[in-house]
Amino acid sequence: MNLKSKGINAERDLIHKFWETGKWSAIRVAGSGSMKYPSADVIASNKLRTLAIECKVTKDNKKYFDEKEIDDLNYFARFFNAESWIGVKFKGLDWLFVNTRDLEKTEKMYLVDKEKTKKNGLLFEELIK
Repeated sequence: MNLKSKGINAERDLIHKFWETGKWSAIRVAGSGSMKYPSADVIASNKLRTLAIECKVTKDNKKYFDEKEIDDLNYFARFFNAESWIGVKFKGLDWLFVNTRDLEKTEKMYLVDKEKTKKNGLLFEELIK
């Protein structure tokens, strides 16, 4: 399975998780990341909160995001009055979530570190509380 298929399948998995709660709805934004307009991979809502989520799957222990990717997600989320989140599925772990304002900043990139995120990130159940 290629990387794009893994990412799409992970996004679909996340959408199912939202719908299975019976309190949240979610959609996958097809083409996110490949069009010229800012967008999120997944948009989820429960009437009280709306989440704009950039999803990543990785076998590595660290996932880097360039500033433009995070700026675009935040820009998009403002139009939906949504919270900006990064959802990362590290190999062997369930989904972990980090709000974009809590991302670790390196000199030129933003970083989601597996070990730090296991300690400080949110599990799906915590995200939807």
